[in-house]
Amino acid sequence: MAQANRSLRLSSPHVFLLRMVVFLILAGFVALILYRQIATAFMANPGLNGLILGVLLIGIILGLRQVIRLMPEIRWANGLVGVGKPGSRPPVLLAPMASTFGEGDGFRSISTLTLRALLDSVGTRLDESREIARYLTGLLIFLGLLGTFWGLLETVGSISGVIKSMGGSGDAAVMFDDLKNGLAAPIAGMSVSFTSSLFGLAGSLILGFLDLQAGQAQNRFYNELEDLLSASTDNTFNPETISTAIPPDLRAALDKIAASTDQSNSRAATVAMANLAEGIQGLVLHMRSEQQLIRDWVEAQASRDGEIRNLLERLTTERELR
Repeated sequence: MAQANRSLRLSSPHVFLLRMVVFLILAGFVALILYRQIATAFMANPGLNGLILGVLLIGIILGLRQVIRLMPEIRWANGLVGVGKPGSRPPVLLAPMASTFGEGDGFRSISTLTLRALLDSVGTRLDESREIARYLTGLLIFLGLLGTFWGLLETVGSISGVIKSMGGSGDAAVMFDDLKNGLAAPIAGMSVSFTSSLFGLAGSLILGFLDLQAGQAQNRFYNELEDLLSASTDNTFNPETISTAIPPDLRAALDKIAASTDQSNSRAATVAMANLAEGIQGLVLHMRSEQQLIRDWVEAQASRDGEIRNLLERLTTERELR
């Protein structure tokens, strides 16, 4: 059992973290080479471009955090199965798993229903942890488009002013100088448009790659956790367990049939068959009641998950307003 647990240990996400760091270093090296051009483009609209870079920095921190937060969860899970040192802090993503196995109880077999409930809970927590990063990626694209339309509005307004200034008569040289001076504003508006789009798209590209690596790390974590829990699922056949799971009505009917096999009286067999039908009917009612209980539990869990999601969205909105 120890050898099997060792073969199913959860692997570290260091490789995905290394890819993210290498990608950020390459992006920083390219930015260093194009420092002058980037500085000139940044000064075209420092307010909006600074906001884009701030969102990019927050997204980078969250992307790295998504992978780093898997490490204590992996150490805790490996410590639970006896591989490596157990984590000192209680898990966050694996909190349902910790409550199921208990403090210091160790790894033990679980039922298939418990397995599915644990995996669904962990999967929901992993998806919720990536929602903010995905929102920031879309926010960068939105800010780039906002700068585009902002610059286009300035360009259109400036061109309109230049056209109106050319309506009067005068010296051709003076009109040419006025035209040259008037075109400075439309060109400045186009610089605002293009630089904001440039920063927004470049930032979304960086956050997209980080989110991809974080998603791959979480998927491998989830798959290895599923393999680990599947190996602990109790699928062995135990006749005593099966007999205790049979409803009392059906078990009594089966006992009457077994008692009637030694008799040749057809009337007794008929009565036993009637008792069997009643027992089967009781079994069906019992199964329906269990299905209703499971359905109510799933609906309650979905309602609680919806309330948690609404709370997270409200907290995120309040934090952005601040």
